[in-house]
Formats: sequence, C-alpha cells, structure tokens
Amino acid sequence: MPTGKTFKRCGCCDAQTGKQLGQQCPKLRRRSGAWSRDHGTWIYQLELPLTPEGTRRGPLRRGGFPTQDEAQKEMDAARELLAIAGDDPQITAKIIDAIAQEIRATKRLPDPAALRRKIRTGQDLNGHLTVAQWLTQWLSNKQRLRPGTTAAYESHIRLYLIPQIGDVRLDRLQVSDVARVFEAIDDLNHTIRAARASGDPQLIAKVKGRRLISAATKQRIRATLRSALNTAIKQRLIDINPAALIELPAGKRPKALVWTPARIQAWRTARDAHITATKDRKTLLAAASPHGAKLGTSVTAYDAYIATPRPSPVMVWTPEQTSVFLQRARRHRLYALYHLIAFRGLRRGEACGLRWPDIDLADGLITIRWQIVQIGGTTHQGQPKSDAGERQVALDKQTTDELLAHKARHNRERLAAATAWTHTEFVFTTATGDPIDPAEVTEQFHWLCLEADLPPIRLHDLRHGAATLLLAAGHDMKVVQETLGLSSITIAADTYTSVLPDLARQAAEDVAALLTPAKRSTIGKSHSLHVVTTPAEHDDRAV
Repeated sequence: MPTGKTFKRCGCCDAQTGKQLGQQCPKLRRRSGAWSRDHGTWIYQLELPLTPEGTRRGPLRRGGFPTQDEAQKEMDAARELLAIAGDDPQITAKIIDAIAQEIRATKRLPDPAALRRKIRTGQDLNGHLTVAQWLTQWLSNKQRLRPGTTAAYESHIRLYLIPQIGDVRLDRLQVSDVARVFEAIDDLNHTIRAARASGDPQLIAKVKGRRLISAATKQRIRATLRSALNTAIKQRLIDINPAALIELPAGKRPKALVWTPARIQAWRTARDAHITATKDRKTLLAAASPHGAKLGTSVTAYDAYIATPRPSPVMVWTPEQTSVFLQRARRHRLYALYHLIAFRGLRRGEACGLRWPDIDLADGLITIRWQIVQIGGTTHQGQPKSDAGERQVALDKQTTDELLAHKARHNRERLAAATAWTHTEFVFTTATGDPIDPAEVTEQFHWLCLEADLPPIRLHDLRHGAATLLLAAGHDMKVVQETLGLSSITIAADTYTSVLPDLARQAAEDVAALLTPAKRSTIGKSHSLHVVTTPAEHDDRAV
C-alpha cells in the first residue's frame, strides 16, 4: 500500500524575504494548536511505486481541498486506482500515466470502474473512445448484415449520429446527448417545411431533394444507436444504454387506404394545384437566373403524377382498378412480373430475383429463395429479407398460364439475341438475358399507371393490393401473412385493417375472379392526364 500524508498550507509570504511560508505560517493553527478553519487549504501527498527499472518516481501531490477529509478521500481513491494493477509493474505505469493525463485534462482522478473496464478490454488507458470511433468500429464488425441494412446503418451514423454526438466520449454519453440528435432532426424538418411554404425560390432550392424525417425513421435511427450501445455494454465499455431511455413519438405503420372516387377527385385537384404552383416557382427561378430562358417552366405529367401528395403513404387500388392496370400492362414484355405481384403479392426484389428452377408450373408452386435489391445506383442479389420471406406460394391457373406464356416469350428473345444472350436462370431479364434493374421496373410501372389513367400507387402498393384482394375474397389475416411472407401477423393487421370498411361493401369473390377484365368507364375520360412522353420513357421494350 503506497504511503501518503495530508497537511495544510497557505499562500502567505514572509514580509522581509518575500518567500512563501507554506506549512510554517502561524495563521494555520489556533493558539490551542488546532487547525484554523478559515486559513489555508488541505493537500495530500502520495508516494508512487517504483518504475519497472527500480527508480523512484515523484509523489502524487494535489491541493486545494477545503477539509482534511476531502483530501484524505481523494488520496484513498488514488490508492484504489493504483491497487487495480496488482503486482504488474507495466499496468502500474500505465495507470500512473492515466492519472496524470486525467488530472491535466479534468482536474480530477480517473473513474475506477472505467479504468478497470479499459484494462479488462485491452484499451489504451490514456485514450478516450468517442461515440464516432465506437460507431465506426461497431459497423465495420457487422459482417453478416444484408446490404440494405448496412446502408441504413451507415446513413444513420453518417447523417444524424456522428454530426451531433460523434465527439462525445462513449463512457460519458448521456440521455441529454441522445435527445440532442432528435432535436436536430426536428429543427431540420422545420427548416424544410418553412422553406417549402415560403414560396421563396432561393429557400426552396436550398432544401431541394431533402426529405422530412418521419417518426418511424427516428425510431430506426434510435434503434441503430441502441444496437451499437448494447454491443458496447456487452464488451463492458459502458454500463447503461442512454438510447434505450430516450422517449420518441411512436413510429406507427401507415394505414393502407383504398382509392375511392372521392379520394381520386381530391387527388386530381391537388395535382392540378401542384402543377400550377410548380410552374409559378419555375417562372420565378427562371427570372432570377442568368440562364432563365433555358430553364423553362413546363411541368411534365409524369413529374406531377409522382410528386402530388396522396391521402396515405400506402394507397391500394380497388379490384377493378387493378384489372384496368393489368389490361394496360399486358402489352409489356414483363407483364408476367406485374401480374405475379398483383395476384400473389411478391416483393419487387423477390420478383426480380425469381429463377426458373424455383418454379413448378406443373403443380402451380413457386419457391421464394432469392431477391435483387436496389441500394442507390447498385443492385445486390441475396436471400429474402426475413425467414418468413423464404416461402412457397401457390399459383392460380391464370397466373400459371401467364408464366408459361412468359417462358415462351423468354425463349424467343434468347434465340433472337443469339450470341449476345447472357445465360442466367432468372425468370425476368432484359432483352439480352441480364438481370433486370429493380429501379427500372418501378419507373416503367409508374408509366403504365399513368397511361392507364389510374390514381398513383407505389409498385410496393401493388403487393399491398394483393393483400386487400385476399381480404375482399374472404380470407383472414393469417393467409395474408403467409402469402406475402410477413414476419408477424401484427404487421398484416396494422397495415390492412383500415381497408376493411372500404371492402365491406364488395362481394367476397375468388381473387382471380376479381381480376377479370374491367371497363374503363368508371375511371373517367374527362380527367385525362395528357401524358407527355418521349420514346425512351414510353417504349414498352424499355426494360
């Protein structure tokens, strides 16, 4: 046990020599010999162990304590730190260096628990792991993530976590620090909304392409941080997880809504207003730009179709509307892909990644084993997003016939391409046999919707439409869950219960019967979108 002592001294100087009196100042003690309460401060001096070479170190001396008890308490804490090393002189030397560095930086001793943790995990005792360093290290060690999950984690860390709390020491991260992340997101959302509502072309240009961060996205950002900090707890780098203690608004799943006539009319009105507002903004920008005449003020029907807000992020067509879409899509070379999503609810990536060995046309079964996902400008092939996603899906006769027809078309394209053909096992390919780009499938889908004069949905909503068709045909949520490959029946219920009132008035017919050819009269020719197309965008052979 290192020896030490406490004593009192002051800053008084000798009147003749000018030298400090230190411990010899007569004012330090009363006439009775007891220490004065009002004069001087307490100091401790702790003798440090010898160096590994056997030479003597200078003592650890700290002063400025108002009471002897406080000086003694810190000296005992310093002894506790030195005792962590046991009989290891190398660890002792590192602890002494850590004590000196911490005192210089913070004017206090290191935390014993943190020091023990660093020694146990082999960390540099004189270094402090920041949140940015830990998040980067944590993500680099996540080797078995799907590409989409890795991309999501990376964007959460780069865009939201590191800018706000990256420089905070990991072992000192608090709930208030985590709250600051989401306060910054709220500020960003406010800035985007204010800029868009201002009508100021310059402000609008500053937030162009910026997306509002939803409550659900906040939950995912928090989940990323919480997962990283849970790993830090397992490695005993920290004791608590501040991200688990922060409260955020619930990120509820958006309810699916059916495109009723009233909603279609409201959307068309909003689309016309959007076109007018966009033209006005473009006019202002053109007038303010030195290249104004070249900017133009036209608004394409496609842009307006995609950009106009919808009643809900998840919109589904009625069976009749779905049938109208399929009639228009039938002329496209990838019609069977859209048919498969509409009838059996495959995900886009699952349809793009479907392979011929996984189709049993004789028994009317397909096995979902693979998917092609789009991450930015690149595609990745892999397994379905969850265990529930890997499943068998039964086919009705109509869908089986469409796949047979597609296979015959596929063979004709292979023969026509000759040596230019790329031999793969994919069911849906380009005209030369290469895997199709999911983003191009989505773009072509939007063009087909526009040309069919239908209210807009996402391609993923065509999958949702398959679920509503199952519900309309009288099937329960469990059938919806298994057919669509959802990991939980709760997801099916949360997403689709809102469509039941809209479907209650429809007859519970068989799904295939619901998709028989429909008349277009109910869509309304008076609401034509006057499509502006170019050959490259509109050609059915574009994908």
